[in-house]
Amino acid sequence: MISGEITGLFATTVGGVPKPSVDSIQVQSVGIKDEIIRDKKHHGGAEKAVCLLAQEIVDELRASGHPIAGGTTGENILLDVPFSSLRPGVRLQFPNVLLEITMAASPCKTIKESFLNQDFNLLSDKKYPGKTRWYARVLVEGTIHQGEKVIVNSDA
Repeated sequence: MISGEITGLFATTVGGVPKPSVDSIQVQSVGIKDEIIRDKKHHGGAEKAVCLLAQEIVDELRASGHPIAGGTTGENILLDVPFSSLRPGVRLQFPNVLLEITMAASPCKTIKESFLNQDFNLLSDKKYPGKTRWYARVLVEGTIHQGEKVIVNSDA
């Protein structure tokens, strides 16, 4: 088990990116309460209810000059955990919510402004294994607050 904490929470009531920072999110089985998802074919729903990203990836990209920041790539939760600890099947235990990672979130052109030369494929799990955003299903609904701790359990 690995423990870490939330470094950012993001949700939008108008759709698209960047998603603004929020103090808390109410996590439901099909997504974040009151969040607008424009492209329901590729985002949202039970298997893609929450989008996660490791702070380590954002920091690495920013150090390389990319203008990426929390919420600019559509993630709901930015986590201070090693990116290598996140993969399908891993469970994330927050004080009041339990998530399970289901799949990598494929990057698309809507997040291109977060990258030099609009190279959004820098978040491609196929090209850069593990350096991606992840989708998760909700096993226990509830509210997640900024700064809360998280336990990453790969033994689930």
